[in-house]
Amino acid sequence: MKLLTLFAAMLCAVTLPARAHDIIRHANPNVPVATSVLIPAGMDLVVVSGVVPDVADPSAPIGSPQRFGDTATQAKSVLGKLARELGAYGLTMADVVKMNVFLVGDPRKKGDVDFQGLMQAYMGLYGMRAMEKNLPARTTVQVAGLPSAAGALVEIEATAARHPQE
Repeated sequence: MKLLTLFAAMLCAVTLPARAHDIIRHANPNVPVATSVLIPAGMDLVVVSGVVPDVADPSAPIGSPQRFGDTATQAKSVLGKLARELGAYGLTMADVVKMNVFLVGDPRKKGDVDFQGLMQAYMGLYGMRAMEKNLPARTTVQVAGLPSAAGALVEIEATAARHPQE
């Protein structure tokens, strides 16, 4: 009888669907980015295409960085747009498991990327303590430009995971 009970318990453990809290994130204690994220089988994934910022100053010339604001302003806009897109699926930024960030060098900074500006906006969501158990893995790269929004300095794409809707 004990063997049958043990077998039934093992079978249930194998066939039960994964829960969102089963996502395992390994955090780096020095930066607010996960070094890796394990997404169990059976999770729904939502992949959001690259998002560019909203226009911050419509009076600025089209194609100019001034039209979109500095990197911090743009990153905040992009993260807000990502949050709204995920919200359409009942998800939040805490469900993001992977983020790819594309930064253009800021002409106001002699062509250097404003990584601190990105981090200012990012830390507003993923501070070292506020959400450290929900940190996404993240890659940040410098690109020559963003063809979908001339003058923009920031584009971010994201992947979020959740337990399947029942």
